[in-house]
Amino acid sequence: MPALPAPDYPVDVRARLEADAKEVIARYPGARSALLPLLHLVQAEEGHVTRTGIRFCAEMLDLTTAEVTAVSTFYSMYRRKASGDYQVGVCTNTLCAVMGGDAIFEDLKEHLGVGNGETTEDGAVTLEHIECNAACDFAPVVMVNWEFFDNQTPQSARQLVDDLRAGRSVRPTRGAPLCTFKETARMLAGFPDERPGAVEATGGAGPASLIGLRLAKGEAAPGRGADHVIAPRATTDGGADRAGGEPPSGHPAEEPPAGHPSSHDAPQQTSASDDQHPAGPAAEEGE
Repeated sequence: MPALPAPDYPVDVRARLEADAKEVIARYPGARSALLPLLHLVQAEEGHVTRTGIRFCAEMLDLTTAEVTAVSTFYSMYRRKASGDYQVGVCTNTLCAVMGGDAIFEDLKEHLGVGNGETTEDGAVTLEHIECNAACDFAPVVMVNWEFFDNQTPQSARQLVDDLRAGRSVRPTRGAPLCTFKETARMLAGFPDERPGAVEATGGAGPASLIGLRLAKGEAAPGRGADHVIAPRATTDGGADRAGGEPPSGHPAEEPPAGHPSSHDAPQQTSASDDQHPAGPAAEEGE
């Protein structure tokens, strides 16, 4: 039997969501560009993207439910089934895995009695393994509703999920105070975090991740001498020259390369950049 049309939201819920959706849509020059935040909006209502939420997004953006479904099932940040108040994700990508992420994930599966993508019976915690979250210098990393819990161990991760299930206060290593998954989804829809002090409680990347940025600014890398500093690149004649002929690593003993510092900086020999290769229709044979 074909599936019946998805039921609509209750009248009061529909009115509230429409007002929020119109505010989101107004931020974009094209209405369909608002689809991703609208999916977060309906996920904030029910904790996952339901058929009713898909229907709502389609109607607000003049799309088909098939188009909305294609997007909502492509991204892992949209949940397809009911899940817990706290999405506990253990990074099992390369560095976190070898630093203990695999052990943490296996330990939590046994401790909680759930598998990947499953939710505890009390509805508090959904456990999943996740891909890299760009926090390798804090490996192994566990995330709860996309907030960082750095340098975890099986013991600390067990304590974390126990505290979540018991309703005890838990603070991320970096970033804003923890909130529920529905509250997080509403923020991802583009609505401000109105909790006192939450916006100010930010956190940044670790020193290892920031070395490249510091070098690009001409600052010394931690634990390195001034001979390892790369000064900001100065450009002449269109940006091709390195400041003062400086070698690429900043080390005095290294000779600077001839020409451009990298192939990405060199102008390409195309009709758009080379007068000797002008654009135009191909000549007929013999002309």
